[in-house]
Amino acid sequence: MTLHRTRFGSGSKPALALHGITGNGMSWASVGAALPGDGTLVAVDLRGRGQSRDLPPSTGLRDHVADLLPVAEELVAEHGEPVALAGHSMGAFVAVHLAHARPDLFSRVVLVDFSRVVLVDGGVALAVPEGADPDELLDLTLGPAIERLRRTYPSVEAYVDFFKAHPALGPFWDDSIEAYVRYDALETAGGIRSRVHEDSVRADGRDLLVTGGEFEPELRETSLPVTILAAPKGMFGEPPGLLPPAALAAYDRVPHVTVEVVPDVNHYTIAFAPESAARVAAVIADP
Repeated sequence: MTLHRTRFGSGSKPALALHGITGNGMSWASVGAALPGDGTLVAVDLRGRGQSRDLPPSTGLRDHVADLLPVAEELVAEHGEPVALAGHSMGAFVAVHLAHARPDLFSRVVLVDFSRVVLVDGGVALAVPEGADPDELLDLTLGPAIERLRRTYPSVEAYVDFFKAHPALGPFWDDSIEAYVRYDALETAGGIRSRVHEDSVRADGRDLLVTGGEFEPELRETSLPVTILAAPKGMFGEPPGLLPPAALAAYDRVPHVTVEVVPDVNHYTIAFAPESAARVAAVIADP
């Protein structure tokens, strides 16, 4: 099984980048463009998304770990030593699992660049009420995103206009967001649809909610330096951020974990806006 991947940059120091639950590899374009000249960002399309949409639907986050292991091994063989790992949103949770499963692919001497896990607004267990139905909670949190996957649009421009109306994206619209949206547009006989499969989103979202308690122990057990970059605004562009402050504060006493709140961004623009994308790139390259 081969995941589609996009390379940003042509330097000799690669990093592996994982996107969010309804995203695609183009969400990393701004970060890739901000890397130093010796950097390269290898952004995958996870199964059920982007150009990997025709692979079998995901049944949970561990499927992505299995898919990504050969990609990481290939990068390590190409580079000759472990590489950096970056994840945004759900991709950050996958990154935790991946680093925990094969730390040898991502660990090396601290003074060497590209030897850390970067978790961009993700990777910390979300607050799930006891007894809550995961599917109902998924509809509450990702309802508009899931609804988008079911709709057919008359044209690519109509699909772009739908995203422009999103309160967390429209006010900050630029070429990188537009390229990301156009990449997701799939032409079908009935019109334009998202490339993202709802089945994969639901399986991954359910897994994330149900198994959220696994992430903190894995994160604490890793021998890798970890930087968590958090957005103060959420999925609709308003405070609070997606990550619970108490969960982030719990890492204040964990020596290998650094938490940083990136100012004035939301869950999406933390990876798109020029200043915040440059900050993410700087942390990947030299924290």
